[in-house]
Amino acid sequence: MSLAPRAARTAALALTSSALVVLGAGAASAHVSVTPSSTAAGSYAVLTFSVGHGCEASPTTQLTFQIPEEVIAVTPTVNPNWTVEKKIEKLESAVKGSHGSEYTERVAEVVYTAKTPLADGLRDTVSLQLPLPEEEGEKLVFPVIQTCEKGETAWTQTYEEGQDEPESPAPFITTTAAETDGHGGHGDADADAGADADETAEAGSGSDALGWAGVVLGALGLAAGGLALGRTRKRA
Repeated sequence: MSLAPRAARTAALALTSSALVVLGAGAASAHVSVTPSSTAAGSYAVLTFSVGHGCEASPTTQLTFQIPEEVIAVTPTVNPNWTVEKKIEKLESAVKGSHGSEYTERVAEVVYTAKTPLADGLRDTVSLQLPLPEEEGEKLVFPVIQTCEKGETAWTQTYEEGQDEPESPAPFITTTAAETDGHGGHGDADADAGADADETAEAGSGSDALGWAGVVLGALGLAAGGLALGRTRKRA
């Protein structure tokens, strides 16, 4: 066998082995994950949780999200494949919310129950909308209990930055620097944009006026030129 075909086979085997390693790593790291629409402190965020496998290949029937104490109000997003329930607990003392509101209870858990069990190897997502704490650097951990037709998996293990990820990590987010107005950060930008638009409109109006004045003056000049030409011909 020549060297070229042997080298090609060796490369193909290496690529196949690498692909198996990557697939194995992906399967091992597949857990309940969270993707936030925003992490800005003081903003409203939609947290999308993803589940892509069952419990030891058993279909998923329920997802129970434990809400961190830093979060008071939660609005679950409707998913047609699941029913949803909020479990409420009383607060020891009232907590002030935005716009002068006051809370005497909080959402402690949100439970999604599958209408049809989610088969192992199929992915689905559920989302929670909630206000993030005002402080930057707050770590919000959302332990999840994944219940299946056979058994369950508790995604509740926490770890600190620099530590190895545990076998069943709880999904979490960390708040970042607050945006301009705390609700998306577009207030001042919109105001500036409006001012710029007004200035542009005023400038446009001035330009239009000058343009029309030029047209009128041009027409008058043509008319005067025509009259002068007519008088010259009569004299001739």
